[in-house]
Amino acid sequence: MQFRDWLDPLPLVAILRGLRPDEAVAIGTAIADAGLRIIEVPLNSPQPLESIRRLHAALGERCLIGAGTVLTPAAVEEVAAAGGRVIVMPHADTAVIAAAKRAGLFCVPGVSTPTEAFAALHAGADGLKAFPAELVTPAVLRAWRAVLPNSTPLLPVGGITPAGMQVYLDAGATGFGLGSALYKPGQDAATVSAAAQTFARAWPSHT
Repeated sequence: MQFRDWLDPLPLVAILRGLRPDEAVAIGTAIADAGLRIIEVPLNSPQPLESIRRLHAALGERCLIGAGTVLTPAAVEEVAAAGGRVIVMPHADTAVIAAAKRAGLFCVPGVSTPTEAFAALHAGADGLKAFPAELVTPAVLRAWRAVLPNSTPLLPVGGITPAGMQVYLDAGATGFGLGSALYKPGQDAATVSAAAQTFARAWPSHT
């Protein structure tokens, strides 16, 4: 499967910063049951590689599991060894992108300028994380979309809420990365399930 095969059915990426391994499967299942198909565990979470292992073992057939806040090529190798299949970054370090592609993983680097966006695509990025979305406003995103390849997945991340999605979609966003509005450390599966379903219902094709 290609990255778009995972993304297109419901292009909302779950960012589970602070997730613990003992809760990973329950939280991940709640998110998958709401229709989301991409889950990332940021590497500054408690024992993130163990959470990735457990999520991949339980949900690897249903979801694309990987890591966020990946900062080095060495970390890419650790994520791959844990079963992760997608690398998400807050920045556009081409060495990390290249390491992800060498490992056969998808890669979605963070960009905040057109220069970073085109450099990331040239390095092999499968999509672009417009980060932070508070800086990459809908007006800025619209200008990017006018010059970026039409096929490039463009995912604003940072402060995204169900009510705030449409203005970005109108500007050319493909989907979104969902952080604290979807999951906060310590929340139980039922709470996360309700949030995930609210986001899913807010997606135009699900209304």
